[in-house]
Amino acid sequence: MPDDYKETLNLPKTSFPMKANLAKKELDILKFWEDIDIYRKLIDKRKGAEHFILHDGPPYANGNIHIGTAFNKILKDMIPKYKWMRGYFSPYVPGWDTHGLPIELRTLKDEGVDKDSLHPTELRAKCKAYAERFIDIQREEFKRLGVVGDWDDPYITFKPEYEAIELEAFAEMVDRGYVYRGQKPIYWCTDCETALAAAEIEYEDIYSPSIYVAYPLNKDDFAFLNGREAYAIIWTTTPWTLPASLAIAVHPDFEYVFASCGDKIYLLAKGLMDKVQRDTGITFDSVLYEIKGKELEGRKAVHPFYDDREILFVLGEYVSLDDGSGCVHTAPGHGVEDFETGVKYSLEIYNPVDDKGYFLPETPIVGGLSLDDGSRKVLEILKKSGRLLGEGKIMHSYPHCWRCKKPVIFRATNQWFIAVSQFKEDSLRAISSVQWIPSWGQERIANMVRDRSDWCISRQRIWGVPIPAFYCNDCGELILTSDRIRKVSAKVREYGSDCWWQMKPEELLDELAFCPKCHSKSLRKETDIFDVWFDSGTSHLAVLTTRPELKWPATMYLEGSDQHRGWFQTSLLTSVATKGRAPFEMVLTHGFIVDGEGRKMSKSLGNVVQPQEVIEKYGADILRLWVASTDYRNDIRISETILKNLVESYRRIRNTMRYMLGNLSDFDPHKDSLPPDEMEEMDLWILSKLQGVISKVTKGFENFEFHVPTFTIHQFCVNELSAFYLDVNKDRLYVEAANSKLRRSCQTAMWVIAKTLTQMLSPILSFTAEEVWQYLRQIDATLPESVFLTDWPDLDSKLYHEALEAKWEKILWLRGAVSRALEAARSQDLIGQSLEACVNIKLDSQTQDLKDLLSPYWWKEVFIVSDVKWVEELPEAPVVHTDEDTGVKVAITMAEGEKCPRCWMYAPEVAHKGLCGRCASVLAMQSR
Repeated sequence: MPDDYKETLNLPKTSFPMKANLAKKELDILKFWEDIDIYRKLIDKRKGAEHFILHDGPPYANGNIHIGTAFNKILKDMIPKYKWMRGYFSPYVPGWDTHGLPIELRTLKDEGVDKDSLHPTELRAKCKAYAERFIDIQREEFKRLGVVGDWDDPYITFKPEYEAIELEAFAEMVDRGYVYRGQKPIYWCTDCETALAAAEIEYEDIYSPSIYVAYPLNKDDFAFLNGREAYAIIWTTTPWTLPASLAIAVHPDFEYVFASCGDKIYLLAKGLMDKVQRDTGITFDSVLYEIKGKELEGRKAVHPFYDDREILFVLGEYVSLDDGSGCVHTAPGHGVEDFETGVKYSLEIYNPVDDKGYFLPETPIVGGLSLDDGSRKVLEILKKSGRLLGEGKIMHSYPHCWRCKKPVIFRATNQWFIAVSQFKEDSLRAISSVQWIPSWGQERIANMVRDRSDWCISRQRIWGVPIPAFYCNDCGELILTSDRIRKVSAKVREYGSDCWWQMKPEELLDELAFCPKCHSKSLRKETDIFDVWFDSGTSHLAVLTTRPELKWPATMYLEGSDQHRGWFQTSLLTSVATKGRAPFEMVLTHGFIVDGEGRKMSKSLGNVVQPQEVIEKYGADILRLWVASTDYRNDIRISETILKNLVESYRRIRNTMRYMLGNLSDFDPHKDSLPPDEMEEMDLWILSKLQGVISKVTKGFENFEFHVPTFTIHQFCVNELSAFYLDVNKDRLYVEAANSKLRRSCQTAMWVIAKTLTQMLSPILSFTAEEVWQYLRQIDATLPESVFLTDWPDLDSKLYHEALEAKWEKILWLRGAVSRALEAARSQDLIGQSLEACVNIKLDSQTQDLKDLLSPYWWKEVFIVSDVKWVEELPEAPVVHTDEDTGVKVAITMAEGEKCPRCWMYAPEVAHKGLCGRCASVLAMQSR
């Protein structure tokens, strides 16, 4: 540590300041940590120790941090700091997620161009520069929070060495047969013009059309109707999918009816007749026939506005009686269940919608129209033909793009997939081997994995890692082999992923640049890139297996609960697919940040709390205290009121530390400390209570329940220390001789308490703990140069005295009664300060032994009065108090004698000696 560290920290050389002035002081401490390179010192100190690796889930580099990001990063910071002090080797390597659509779209917007007007490498260079700018911004914002980590060498997903490992992981999956290209309906954002994974979908309530449509039945397949006009009634909320309708799904076990209405007959589920009548206004006269759904399989109807298209009746277990008519219109190109049904019945996977959300020009009736205009055209035609049986609106939950927040569509396209179905059971077993905090996280992610489909990993954009597949220009063969992928990976490691757009296939593949089917050397490259979740999902491989200070698997992942469907899941899947197990041993999740009333943060509501503003106003330690004070398992509230309350809590802790430091200024722990057998009983009691605090705080950290340490330390400072121990000991600290055992005993206890609390507070109030620690180093220069380079305080069983705590519990019980009597006397203006009082106490037969627990000196100290009398009968006094809580009777009278100008106690001898006997004796000793 530099010799001028006191000047570096702007520390006064005498006393701990009252005013925190955190915002400015924290900057000095940040510089101090940087000057001594605290992270490297931690690495050197614990090298060779058992690992505890918290792997950082990478934030996205496209803006300033927000309050949720700050909460997450502080929570992550507290754990390694605690683990370092517990003796673990706990390096923290921060990272950033940098590829993907948000940065690409923002770059195009800033440039005022579209993606086709820039060469891919030019666009990628601009995207990279954008990401680098926000990495630097966020890095400084995270450091300002007091987060200690390897900020000089973070992991970044656009780094060539990261991208190369990602491609090698992909090669491993190809080797195992987990990768395929196929046409399937996937989430498609027409605004962003790309496929989306399930993790990129948010659900919002919207109003959609609710329509019932009549599909004419094929008379040859329903001969029992004797040629009468008959229709199947289908219900849908997506009229734009009707041009792609190829089938009607019915449940095999439901009862279906042919119900008449005038001269028409309608087919629908028996259980939904009443609902259909309400929604459409149709009144059914009678039920002509009943039939099981399975008997309809293979029969045909006719499309409602494409008269030349046959519609097949198919069976589907997913058909329900919750809504609609029990007859489900099926478009294999526009839905997962529809697709699966279409494959089962060999239907065309027909998708007439392009990337931008327009019907293909050749689509009859709606060609060239947008989906909205196409819906209107469909409704218009159905009305004219009389086949629109009912029309309304329905509010329902609908998938939206997580980036642009607009509704998405299901659209069948050719995409790349990871066949999760092949290793789903292995993934579920891996989930059960992980410790989930809170425990409900296990069921949550297991349900998501159990229900998920194969993972669509391809995106139709530029800013990302390319999918290293090739196509033969001569025979059309799709070429995806692990040896070729590893060739590309080696090039990417050397040149970065830009080489995909800069090099020809023969340059990328060297001797492997040929078609394995026809041996042609005329190849073209795939244009899709990887889903950004594949980027971050392989971070456990790209980071944990490549950095010598880390280990695989990680000890812990820690993110918000939304990551059960995001990063936790994609990391799990890539890990099981390549290594057969989970990439983490435990996973901790926290809730979302809401305002003081539990509402979601929203600019429109004006309830957004910016961490930068909180730091500027209160200091980062107040944010850290907020994080540590919450039960993160639920949604986390923040508001100005909550912050002000936390400021008050912080002030209580700080003032407690300030008081102890002020009374240790003349204390040398190496010379002045007393052994326990020479210490006063009250001091041994407070050290025994401290052992309980150490136990609770340590258990709280071990269980990752950070509100427990925070609450425990705060309560100890407020109750045992400020409200009692420090208060009653002012007398002996200020009045007794400086080197007296009475005073040194108290200082010994305060030294232990101050040092211990500072160590336990350091993962939470990192700046304040470091500031206090530097004052402690002024007292004892042999202490480590930073609080984070110390060891966690051990529980000292020799200092824990159960019997002593039980005894002092009785003493404090009696003190409570006396304190309430003194308050009554104060309220009646009998006394001002408690030292003006003489306390007369009458005990009953059951409490008589209490007076023998302490000597007269200590009773006066405990009550902070000038005299204590134990009486058989209470004297006549202005205040006679019968305590409701204890039943103890106390009379308060004025203390005899006059006030000693030195100790402020009242004594008869002051009148003729000028001082009380104790003060006269102390001064006489000091004058020798």
